[in-house]
Amino acid sequence: MIEELRTFIAVVEYRNFTKAAEAINLSQPSVSLHIKHLENYFGVRLIERSIKQKKIEITSGGELLYKKALEIIHMLEETKNELSNYEEMISGTLRIGASFTIGEYILPAFLGKFSREFPNLSLEVKIANTASVCEMIKNKELDIGLIEGVVPSSRFKYDYFLKDEMVLALYNKHPLVGKPLSIESLQNQTWISRESGSGTQEYLNLFLSANNIIPKNIVVFGSNYAVKEAVKNELGITIISSHVTKSDVKTGEISNIILGEKYVRYFSYILPIDTTPSKAIKVFISRIKELSMKNM
Repeated sequence: MIEELRTFIAVVEYRNFTKAAEAINLSQPSVSLHIKHLENYFGVRLIERSIKQKKIEITSGGELLYKKALEIIHMLEETKNELSNYEEMISGTLRIGASFTIGEYILPAFLGKFSREFPNLSLEVKIANTASVCEMIKNKELDIGLIEGVVPSSRFKYDYFLKDEMVLALYNKHPLVGKPLSIESLQNQTWISRESGSGTQEYLNLFLSANNIIPKNIVVFGSNYAVKEAVKNELGITIISSHVTKSDVKTGEISNIILGEKYVRYFSYILPIDTTPSKAIKVFISRIKELSMKNM
């Protein structure tokens, strides 16, 4: 259809089949066949020909198609040029900060695919707790941050990109496994926590406070992996992202208890409030938002 439209444009502009054929390097029978295909497709007469086809007139339908064909061809050429230069346009260095849950359990697979799509873009990744990532974005040490927990909205541009369900994680032989969850049973337990400034610690504190739970003890670790290993080795229980425990639940080493919609949170991307995002940042945001569609 595209080549046939190009042929029709040439015929209209040259008002002659022979000259049009020469201009686009086709035989005259091929030009005639292209016009016939278009007329059959649209169901209208496009060109009135004399018996000897030495003189042609463009019909009103033909004039309309000519204008539309010019727009279509122009749009296709623009799109082709943009796509052919797309990877070259996305270049330079993108500095990404991520909180631990995202950096350890979401980002590696995502960046593997992203870097294959944009090989000319260099990536620098800094993994830290939510408070530290926010501070680095504020100081413009990073181009974009991916965080869990509450976003200080007055300080950043931000939006959500992925749903995260917080769960109560216990070692597989814990007495609470398989039993109805009650607040009384969670009293006087040893709890495993992330460090201050972590979005995960924020949700653990929220859970304990909202339910008036008094821990027997709180043991603090600086990474999700350490928290998870502590739970597996029967040191205590915790509130943590389901993304962190997913593989261990499959192997039966950890059991999760779902806490409900109240403890569903969203991962967010944040940007400095007073900057215009680069093309690389816009593409990165577009791709990372696709994660939520794949997890629906």
